[in-house]
Amino acid sequence: MSQPELMRGPTGGTLSDSSRQQAMADFMRREQPLANVVGFGHGVKWSDGRPTGEPAVLVFVTQKVPESLLPERDVIPRQMGDGTPTDILAVGHVAAQRQQRRSARGEDRSSVSYDADGTVSEQLAGLSQPRLEELGGLGAFEPQLLKRRMRPSPSGFSVGNVRVTAGTLGSVVYDFLPGASVDPPGAGLGVPAKFYILSNNHVLADSNRAQLGSSIVQPGVFDGGQDPADRIATLDRFITIQFAPQIPLERHNNVVDAALGTVDFQDATREQYFSGAPRAWRRKANVAVGDLVKKSGRTTNISFGRIVSVDATIDVNYGTAGTARFKDQILTTNISAGGDSGSLVTSLDNVALGLLFAGSSTVTVINHIENVRALLRVEIAEQLA
Repeated sequence: MSQPELMRGPTGGTLSDSSRQQAMADFMRREQPLANVVGFGHGVKWSDGRPTGEPAVLVFVTQKVPESLLPERDVIPRQMGDGTPTDILAVGHVAAQRQQRRSARGEDRSSVSYDADGTVSEQLAGLSQPRLEELGGLGAFEPQLLKRRMRPSPSGFSVGNVRVTAGTLGSVVYDFLPGASVDPPGAGLGVPAKFYILSNNHVLADSNRAQLGSSIVQPGVFDGGQDPADRIATLDRFITIQFAPQIPLERHNNVVDAALGTVDFQDATREQYFSGAPRAWRRKANVAVGDLVKKSGRTTNISFGRIVSVDATIDVNYGTAGTARFKDQILTTNISAGGDSGSLVTSLDNVALGLLFAGSSTVTVINHIENVRALLRVEIAEQLA
């Protein structure tokens, strides 16, 4: 999918309750879900390769199949029961994007809990020519990884629990201060007692499996980090991810893949490498289809994209850990690869929007920062924007 040139202004909003219920019942039903369907969300209708700006229910599929080749039961209707038009978006195979581990001989190590989207070279080999042009305009694109040891470590660099390979340090946060609130949101007053590095559960807590207090190293183990020499933090807490088949997909209530590691104040900074610190954060109601975004991450460093869907429900592959269904997500054009998980996603003027955790060769999937803040009860920035 090429990046949208025109959106006719950002499109806010969410799915109607009737559209959401119908999509769950018709497209992702427990018994015989529609072929290739992995999710749905609020977006805009496309025509002749261009976004029209007309609100639509986007249906996410691994690949498009001509309607003539589908059984009638698998054909997605042109519109929902409430009259909202539908559109189909091919998203490929969506997976949590921790760096895949390889042995010195290039073989997978059996100790790896799961594989993400592949090595850097495999990621780049899968990029389409339009995507390569977006990333630099050259056929031979060479990644410059943010993988060296840094103290203090800027946000955007390689980090990970000693049990995992490598992800990205998203930001530095602190517990709500006295007077802080969730809804309406407000910052408190006082002196933070502890500071944390923010990243994904699957980066800092090994998809629920790491013990509290376990070591987190910067850079991540895949990039040469060793414990205790490169220890930067210890696992403090995480939001548990529900996985299938242990818990059936239709019962999942996942909204964030997020975790915290206690860090000394002087050892990390929320200054985004190359981009600057987040100056504020944005409520999810004000995050809109068409908005431009950026992130700094371990594998694809600085990258830029555009939001294509909000209020999205999507199934994400975590390898041997299972599949997790996430709701209330942001989907953007592809701004990530394996190892970028945990990156803070911001507007072009440094307003925090979300926490990157998954993707494919086509899209990137992001938790709303408002949900991360509320569930972990931490402050990402002191202002709303």
